[in-house]
Amino acid sequence: MKIKWNGHASFTITSDKGIVIVTDPYDPSGYGGILKYDPVTDRADGVLISHDHADHNYADSLSGSPEVLKGSGEIKGIQVKAIQTYHDESGGSERIKAIGPVDILLVPVGGTYTLDADGAVRVVNSLRPKVAIPMHFKTEKCDLPIAGVEGFLEKMDKVKELGVSEIEISSGRG
Repeated sequence: MKIKWNGHASFTITSDKGIVIVTDPYDPSGYGGILKYDPVTDRADGVLISHDHADHNYADSLSGSPEVLKGSGEIKGIQVKAIQTYHDESGGSERIKAIGPVDILLVPVGGTYTLDADGAVRVVNSLRPKVAIPMHFKTEKCDLPIAGVEGFLEKMDKVKELGVSEIEISSGRG
């Protein structure tokens, strides 16, 4: 599968069968233009919206006719299991149990509106994914009052900074 970070909390995920799912596409003009990343215009089969804020729900920018999921469902045979979370840290242990085994974790690390570096490290250590990819952090293209990725990376072991926005990951099976 290919995983491309579009910016903020948005990723374009392409399965080995060519099914394209975009997570949390942002509206670059939302909130007065606080996100200066390029618009997400990928052709998508489906879009996952975590919540209805302009920096997470701009499905209209995508080409194709993507199915929009705001919870659990299925997109062209790919099962999506949504676990409700909130902009606070209460009740995390119950949600982690509901998640189950994780291969790839896209984890917010910027704090303020999401997990901060310490909280993200706790989640990674609890879920023990094979790969953890940070998101929702401060960059030169993000004017939100959140922290950069550095605090999270400093607290993690086995960090690989690839310097690219797209990676390909295989299961290693068969």
